[in-house]
Order: sequence, then structure tokens, then C-alpha cells
Amino acid sequence: MIRPAYSTTDATTAPGADTRARAPGDPPGTAGAPTRQDLRGARRRRTAHWALRSALPLTAILALAGFLRFWQLTATGFNSDEAVYTGTAASLAGDPGMQAVFPVFRAHPVLFPALLSLFLRGGPDDFTARAVAAAIGVLTVAVMYLLARRLYGRAAGLAAALLLAVMPYHVVVTRQVLLDGLMTLCATVALYCVVRYVQGGLSSLPWLIGAAGALGAATLSKETALVLVCGLYVFFVLSRSVRIRLRHALLATGALCLVVAAFPLATSLAGRRSTGQNYLQWQLLRRANHSMGFYAVTVPQAVGWATLVAAAAGLFLLRRRTGWREGLLLCWIAAPVLFFTLWPVKGFPYLLSIAPPLAVLAGRALSALAELRPRPGRLRAGRLRRGRLRLRPGVLSAVGAVLVALAVAASLALSSATRITAAPNGSFLAGSGGLPGGREAGQWVRDHVPVGAQLLAAGPSTANVLQFYGGKSVSALSVSVNRLHRNPSYTPVPNPDRSLRDGEFQYLVWDSYTAHRAPFYGEKIRQLVEKYHGTAVYTSALRVPASSADPTPTPVFVIYQVRVS
Repeated sequence: MIRPAYSTTDATTAPGADTRARAPGDPPGTAGAPTRQDLRGARRRRTAHWALRSALPLTAILALAGFLRFWQLTATGFNSDEAVYTGTAASLAGDPGMQAVFPVFRAHPVLFPALLSLFLRGGPDDFTARAVAAAIGVLTVAVMYLLARRLYGRAAGLAAALLLAVMPYHVVVTRQVLLDGLMTLCATVALYCVVRYVQGGLSSLPWLIGAAGALGAATLSKETALVLVCGLYVFFVLSRSVRIRLRHALLATGALCLVVAAFPLATSLAGRRSTGQNYLQWQLLRRANHSMGFYAVTVPQAVGWATLVAAAAGLFLLRRRTGWREGLLLCWIAAPVLFFTLWPVKGFPYLLSIAPPLAVLAGRALSALAELRPRPGRLRAGRLRRGRLRLRPGVLSAVGAVLVALAVAASLALSSATRITAAPNGSFLAGSGGLPGGREAGQWVRDHVPVGAQLLAAGPSTANVLQFYGGKSVSALSVSVNRLHRNPSYTPVPNPDRSLRDGEFQYLVWDSYTAHRAPFYGEKIRQLVEKYHGTAVYTSALRVPASSADPTPTPVFVIYQVRVS
């Protein structure tokens, strides 16, 4: 009989044997098994590692995003769109004063006003309304972290989340009560679901259905989100490595249509079916409000040139790694950019949905810096000696990547802070912030204009703000009498001279914003003031230069009481 080379009674000499002694109280035969203390210690180490590398940085990023979106949130009053959406939400919440001037079914779908109405049961409030929009913006940063991490890893996720957290475009828009913030959140969720579908293969149909549902919610937030469906279509058609089954596509399309059908069904049941039809007709036939190069001038500055340079550099330098991920992101960006560039009607926040994928591409490039390695021979023995400090080349590249990402983020944060605290200049770009002086003028109207009196303003934007804060009926001089050239929500004033002679209007409102954007109507208000012996009864405290040629400060709002002799 051949004896083994080691004794069966001496476990300490057995190859691969665990030399740890059996803990007191352990049953026989369990010597060397991991104890509860060992398992708890390993669990604590994993938790600490996760917190240090993911949870703490992400928490700091979300805190920074929240600070930029909530800081001085109500320093300036609502602009026209904010007044309309908050007024609509208050109408949904049952506010009788708002129901008289802001009907529920006005133009866009009502998903965001319906969500906002849950927080306005006690009446409309500037901070509450904007806080809901700001919270949606912070939540978008968190969702985009999940998207970027799923595509390119944890480092790219943190870098992309940091860029979106401080990006001026996203910060400025999500500080306002606008539809685009919720639309972008739903669209980002849809993009994440598409990524999970592609990565999961043909067995991940629920993710595609989820993407369709999220896109439907984005469309109910703002109908222009349907443009993103075109981007997805182009991606699946052009991608060689990704295939979609016809059954999956039909099921997803059906889910999308089912969700979107909620809006026309609601308008039909409410007896306001013609409202949506009239609004669509006006959108199709309305005149251009900006030139074709509007976005080429405004959006790169708002997104940040550093973000665009990082995204473009990553696409070029990492071109050998280009695959379906980059194709999906580029199609998602290209569809709204091309559509709104060609579409005559343009607004500053319309392209907000491209901010998350741009941040993902930039985060991918910044995280790739951590993978750089020095050439052989540059560092002795693969290490850099600095006294007692020894850093591996990989650590050096990671530190460099973090510094570059922080530098880019700092430039974006500085731009965001500048836009938030910018002083009024007498002009106004819709969607770029609140309307300085509008809240104060509206509050004066509420406190001093008699019940039943009517006001005539130069433009509908000013009229909306005064109606929201003042609670009085305000008409607009610039509303066209041709129903094809006006928003169906507005009522025109065909003959302002006769209306004033008949005593229909007792107050005229001049504002520098309409005068800057439409000088004809600003001058027309001044002519009516002179003709009907208008007396200035309210002048805003804010004063700005009338123009670059005329640096004399002028008020931004002046309300005149007119008398017919």
C-alpha cells in the first residue's frame, strides 16, 4: 500500500489546506470556513469601495446640480410660457381665478401641468412651480449617469453627469416652468431603455416596450418629442450590428400610439377637439421667428464649447472603437437638430433633448484620458519617483483625466452662474430665463387696477405675465386678425383706436421687451398713449439702456391710464 506524501491527520501540511484554526463554538469539520465576521468585513469593504468610487461622487454631483438649479430660484418672476403653464396647472388644481384666464386645454399636451397641479393645491406659487421643474432637472442628471455608465462605464458616467449638472443650457432651462425639462427626462429614460434592449438582444422586448412608453410620455410632455422616433428609426435602419424584429417594432409602435392617444382622447372627451386642430394649423402656417442659423449661434454657447470640443475629439481620437453606441447617440442628436433647423419656428429650449447625449459623448472622451499610458522608456521602471511618493502611470493618467474633467466642469459652472445672475438689458430671448419686472408690474395691476377694467399691452407675452400676476384681462396689440397667423388662444384687437374710443380699454402697457423685439408695436402703444392722453400710473423700478445707440436708461414696464376726451 502506497502511503500519501502527507499525513491525513496533519492538515497543516496538506497542499491547499486552510491553516486557520477552528473558531470556538464552530462545529467539527468547519475549520477554515469563512466566519460571519469575515463575511461582514468583506461586505463592509465592498460597501465602502462602492461608496468611495460611485455613491459619494454621484451624490456630490447631484448636490451641485441641485444648488445651481435652486439657487436664487425666484429672484426674477415668470416669463410668458412659465405664466401659461403654471396658470394651466393651477386651473387643473381647481383655482377659479386662473380658470378664467388660463384654460386647461390651450395648446400643448398637459402631462407637465397635470404633474405640477399636484403641488399647487394651495394656489399658484413661484417657488413651488419652479422647484418641481428644478427637481426634474436634477433627476435627469441621475438618469443620465445610469445611461453613460451602461454605455461606457462608471468613470464615463460620473464625467457625463458632472457635465450635465453644470451645463448652462440644461441649468437655465430646468430652472423655468417649461415643458422641455420633463420631455428631456422622459426622452433620456427612453434612450436608456433602448440601450438595454440592444444589449439584451432579442429576449429583452420589455425594454423596447419601456422605451416606447417613455417616448410616449415625452410626447405628452411636448409633442415635438416625436422627432426622436425618427432618430431611432434611422439608427435601426443604418446599424449593421443591431437588428430589430418586425414583431418587436410593431409592438413598440403600438405601445407608443396607445400612450400618445391619451391627449387627443382627453381633448375629445372635454369637448375641446378643435383646440388641438387649430393649434396644429397655426404651427404649420405661422411665420418664422428666427433665422435658420439661430441654433448655430445660441446652442453651442449654451451647451459649452468645451463640451462640444470634448465630444468631437472623442469621436475622432476613438474612431477605431466606434460602434452602435456612438451611432445611437449621434442619431438621437441629429434628428431634432435637423428638424428644428429647417422648421421655421425656433425656441431656445427646443433642443434640450440633445444635451444628455452630448454630455455622454464628452464624458466618454474625458474618461478615455484615464486609459492613456506613457511610451516605454519615458518612466524608469514604469514608475515616477517623487521623494517617497510613487505613482504608477495609470494613476497619473487617471489624475490627469479628473483634472481635465474638473476644468471643463468649472468653465461650464461659471457660465451657468453668469447666466443665472445676469442683469436685465431690455431685450428678452424666450426660454432663456424669467422676465425682469413682469412680476412687479403684475402685482401692481392686481392691487391697483379696478375690477372689470381691461388693459391693452403691446405683445401677448407681456399680457400673459400680467394676467397671471394681476388676475385681470389683458389683450395684446400684436395679435393678428388672421386666424392662420395667430395663436388660437389669443383674441385679436381689430381696431384699437375704436376700442379705446368706446372705452373698452382703460389702461395701456408699454414694455421694453416687446419694443425691442417688435418696434412697430412698441411705437404704436406710445402713439395711442399720446392720442388718448395717457398718464403714467406705474413705472418699473428696473431701468436699462434703450439701445446701444441710445444709452439713456428707460424703464422696462410703464402702465398708462388713458382718458377719452
